[in-house]
Amino acid sequence: MNFTEKLKQQVSNNHYLLGIATATGMTALYGKRAGSDFTLVLNSGKFRQMGRSSLGGYLPFNNSNELVADIGRTEILPILAKQPVFLGVNATDPLMDQEALFTYLTRYGYEGVINYPTVCLFDGQFREALEEQGLGFEKEINFLKKAKNKGFSTIAFISNKEEALAMSVIKPDIICIHLGLTEGGLLGAKRVRSFNSMLEKLSSICEDLSAAGSTSVLMIYGGILNDLNEIRYVYNQIPQISGYIGGSTFERINSEQQLIGQITSFKNAEITANDNLTLQILDGVHKYYDYVDFVKKYIEENYSAPIYLSELAELAHLNTSYLSTLFKQKTGTNFTEYLIRFRINKAIELMQTTDLKIHAIAEMVGYPNYAQFNKIFRKYTDYSPRKYKHLI
Repeated sequence: MNFTEKLKQQVSNNHYLLGIATATGMTALYGKRAGSDFTLVLNSGKFRQMGRSSLGGYLPFNNSNELVADIGRTEILPILAKQPVFLGVNATDPLMDQEALFTYLTRYGYEGVINYPTVCLFDGQFREALEEQGLGFEKEINFLKKAKNKGFSTIAFISNKEEALAMSVIKPDIICIHLGLTEGGLLGAKRVRSFNSMLEKLSSICEDLSAAGSTSVLMIYGGILNDLNEIRYVYNQIPQISGYIGGSTFERINSEQQLIGQITSFKNAEITANDNLTLQILDGVHKYYDYVDFVKKYIEENYSAPIYLSELAELAHLNTSYLSTLFKQKTGTNFTEYLIRFRINKAIELMQTTDLKIHAIAEMVGYPNYAQFNKIFRKYTDYSPRKYKHLI
């Protein structure tokens, strides 16, 4: 049974697929032990392990193809017996000797290749300039087609419908929808709108591929997705998606035990109740909370960021005035007063339990303007923050 047949058998048995993108033997080994289906050697993983941004993989800091070939040969392959390994190939590299690369892949026993770094993450004038110079997405398609004809398995990164349909013609084993750079900083209404937009995009791509008769396994990578609950939510909403490829999602975890536990959970992503606030909002706030409890829960989780009652009303599909009245009736105080007192109490808690500077505490509780924090703190405690910290 070949690679594709094994994947499709897992999918038919209702098992979600998992790929681990890395450039370090430790992550690759623990991923295999935890049950990952395949490993990808990507240059961004090297920068991540160096404590740098994964975006380093897109800049001319080194020769990407030489870097991953060396890491794969010396660090990944020797410890991953029988684990399918894919090499991330920069197919637009004008200096690459493709035949030499295929010889290398055969010699060291790679399962296949993936187009990474990929120009599908570029847009605007820079993307146009690459296309004009013959360094566009079509070159990645042609490379994967040649690799497939040589007998290698192929994984194709795409980012939109046009790329998906163009890539589906060569029938890669896996089409992985790259959702863009990580967007973990988004909160509240912006995050929910972004999540909904992502779901619409995924659904549209899946429908077009289905209509085109694509037989490739569909997986996802990157973007706004932050945790296992959100991955599960995507699986439940869009059943055509059969798995997830993660890089920094796993490599930010330092402990071996945590890493194995996290990867095992992603591999066994059975449907469970949502306990992620973003997903509860998407499902409908009323299913989990009464509206006032939702506001209090939101403040508890996001007090360090700007919070507006109008946004919370939007998330709950309520009129702002109605939510304001409801909140005051149940808590005995208005929303603004409740939020201020919560933040002040949290600041006092941090003064008592940490050695953080007052300016840092102010920012942590949602007041990047120290003068404003000082003024409000005095109003509610009769002391300046520094005096109060000295007294306790």
